[in-house]
Amino acid sequence: MLRSLAVMGLFALSADGLAAAPQADPGQDLAARFGALQTVGQISLAPDASKVAYLGYIGDVQVIYVADLVVGGVPKPIMKSDSSNNHFNWCAWSSADRLVCQIRGIIDDAGVLIGFSRLVAMNADGTKVMKLTRDQPPRATRVVFDGGSVIDWAVPGEPGKVLMTRQYVPEVSIGTNRRRDREGLGVDLVDTMTLKATKVEGPRYGGSEYLTDGRGTVRIMGVHLDDNQGYAGNTISYSYRRLGSRDWEPLSKLHLTEPEKGSFIPVVIDAASNAVIGFDEDGDKTALFSLSLDGSLTKKKLLGRSDVDIDSVVTLGRQRQVVGASYATERRTIEYFDPKLAALSRALSKALPGNLNFDFIDSDDSGNKLLVLAWGDTQPGTFYLLDRTTKQIEPLFSVRNELEGVPLAPMKPVTYKAADGTVIPAYLTLPPGSSGKGLPALVMPHGGPGSRDEWGFDWLAQYFAARGYAVLQPNFRGSAGYGSAWYQDNGFKSWRTAIGDVNDAGRWLISEGIAVPGKLAVMGWSYGGYAALQSPVLDPTLFKAIVAVAPVTDLERLRKEAEPFTNFPQVDAFIGRGPHVREGSPAQNAAAIQVPVLLFHGTMDQNVGVGESRLMADKLRSAGRQVTYVEFPGLDHQLMNATARTRLLWESDQFLRKVMGI
Repeated sequence: MLRSLAVMGLFALSADGLAAAPQADPGQDLAARFGALQTVGQISLAPDASKVAYLGYIGDVQVIYVADLVVGGVPKPIMKSDSSNNHFNWCAWSSADRLVCQIRGIIDDAGVLIGFSRLVAMNADGTKVMKLTRDQPPRATRVVFDGGSVIDWAVPGEPGKVLMTRQYVPEVSIGTNRRRDREGLGVDLVDTMTLKATKVEGPRYGGSEYLTDGRGTVRIMGVHLDDNQGYAGNTISYSYRRLGSRDWEPLSKLHLTEPEKGSFIPVVIDAASNAVIGFDEDGDKTALFSLSLDGSLTKKKLLGRSDVDIDSVVTLGRQRQVVGASYATERRTIEYFDPKLAALSRALSKALPGNLNFDFIDSDDSGNKLLVLAWGDTQPGTFYLLDRTTKQIEPLFSVRNELEGVPLAPMKPVTYKAADGTVIPAYLTLPPGSSGKGLPALVMPHGGPGSRDEWGFDWLAQYFAARGYAVLQPNFRGSAGYGSAWYQDNGFKSWRTAIGDVNDAGRWLISEGIAVPGKLAVMGWSYGGYAALQSPVLDPTLFKAIVAVAPVTDLERLRKEAEPFTNFPQVDAFIGRGPHVREGSPAQNAAAIQVPVLLFHGTMDQNVGVGESRLMADKLRSAGRQVTYVEFPGLDHQLMNATARTRLLWESDQFLRKVMGI
């Protein structure tokens, strides 16, 4: 019997017809292995540790698996999604036998790509599928695209119930004067088995988020009001409640485009200390702070560094117990506030071989059993189940089965000097077994630009290293994670500095004898693709080939793409106004590009519209330049499709070999 779920009439999910993908062409075996999507992705441990659920892929098909750990732990597929753009984003347990999953998708509304989400619940065997997101009222004045979020999984005395946000919109009745004016974000207590809902917080106009204490009580609310043109304003105002009170009191304000006016971002409530933990500016860097919720708003710095930002809070279990914080220097580090977990992490480093990092991903409600992920540069990842009582650890699943037996290359942290003497951090990946000298080489700038590269497994870098290339990934100025001075005005406004650092990465490869002159190329995705295409504006002879995936090519066009959306003022401010808009747009400087270009883009890309690559290809052709453009119908910015990724890898490799004469 076919089990399916139609969500908004846009797509169907089913539990039947799961089959392995057809064999790839033997000549593309390596590309197919690296292009394969994760065997195991997002994962969740049941509250009684009896089961795990995870998202994985069979070829291009996304699958929800459940493994019963009591009877052997063999994973069984319970649901699938055949669409790359309508997929499960995560699944987690509302009880020992009931899952809640978020579905995300994209629709094309008269040429404007709009994202939506929906929450569904299902039994551990895929039966009794129910939609938790409120149905769209028939006379609603606008469409609701936000399907809500689960903000508390462990409501005391309410097994199987969750606290979730729900969007309300005004409704009208045709032919009458009746109108329902409820509008905004509210919170309901929802039974995931029966769908019975009880209002916890009425809809608040401008409400953007709620935080609970992990024990069923809403303590913090964020309000993000529109401006007088209907766009999102530049300030999010946070309020809180004292213990036992229903009154809202001011907590903090976050100024989105002017962080110096206020930048505290509440992330999670620590019920044990009656405080909210979040991020704020600490001089040039971002640090972790707590604010007491007892009326005093006493502020305490929990963790800060002088070299890098603190960028994440580490929580564990359905109650989101705060156990540490994380940051990245040369490699990702977690500092545990819980001394027992810190000791456990050190013990794992000694017990399991290899140069690995260990993350505690989830725990059961008792805290005795933990899901652990071991990962590194040459280890895509293995999940383990750790029993803290017996001190036993059991391997469960590998993250990427397709790469079993494939030699992977170490990623080495390095530094090089930019033209102005600034020391730039980067990561160098050399072909396995190579001397590290006289190689074809790729500079691979990261996306963002508000991002950074980190030590660990990287499927793009590893593929090209396996094919014989040296790969250098620079954290150029404009990257996030190193403080505001390093970030500068962002990688678009400060494009000359950012692109200069990218070009200096290529010069360093040549000066060190790693790259053969004439066999140096640049490749990037998103902002990285932008950087690759913009690099010849500063030095047209450095790189001999350019590969750009989903690149920004015209800053004014990027601004125009944001106009239909409420965050337009923030995007507009991010891009800025002035000469840099034209000077920093590859499509407006196509004549500067003297070398062959290979472009890839998906037609359902919300982040960077497909028109950016179409424009770039047209401009290059008009300038008489050599360009090959590959378009992937129906795929989004991430190209979450094994067939597409395999093609991207293989054709990029063949293109580079031909151009550089390898």
